[in-house]
Amino acid sequence: MQFETETFGAPAGLCGGACVEVDSDTEAVANEGFKLGCISCKMRAEVPAKAVVTWFFRSSDDQDFSQLYEYEEKRGDILDSRFEERLDWNGSKNTEDLQDGSIYILNVTFNDTGTYTCTFKRTLIYTNYNFENSTTKLIHLHVVPKLTRSMASILSEVMMYVSIIGLQFWLVVEMIYCYRKISAAGEEALRETEAEYLAVASESKENCGAVQEAE
Repeated sequence: MQFETETFGAPAGLCGGACVEVDSDTEAVANEGFKLGCISCKMRAEVPAKAVVTWFFRSSDDQDFSQLYEYEEKRGDILDSRFEERLDWNGSKNTEDLQDGSIYILNVTFNDTGTYTCTFKRTLIYTNYNFENSTTKLIHLHVVPKLTRSMASILSEVMMYVSIIGLQFWLVVEMIYCYRKISAAGEEALRETEAEYLAVASESKENCGAVQEAE
């Protein structure tokens, strides 16, 4: 079956303050589970709706897409025998107003490498009419023997540690500066107290001498 791999709809972002469209991971590890993420936020959160989610798959050896999975009326059906008993619904629960159409692959194999599409067919139910739209998302999945880290992930972690070390160094400098400032203020206060004490003592001595002369 020929299937056009085009993405429709609004760009990813916050929708209604409750739904966030996040791209799916694209690297799965063989013999482990993997979530194929597919989120399509409803732009009008206050409008009731219902949706059908359909997944298609094209392996690296195939030319056309074949129907993989369909979720409708709170029921999911596996439509590709290659994934029999290896797929599970991982999207919105207990509702027909679907915004999360993710599925979960059990025991990933290298043959699962390929291109996946996820299509939301949504019906917005207004008082006097219904409005239908469609959104399709594309996912290129690569299966590896073990998980590899991207350069962006490594750089992000390095920058995090650099920031932590830099913050700790800045705190140490601030503590030393504050200690020296407090210490200097304390010494100045002691000098002022000593000067006042000497002045009072000198004045007292002068007063005593004046009294003795008067006698």
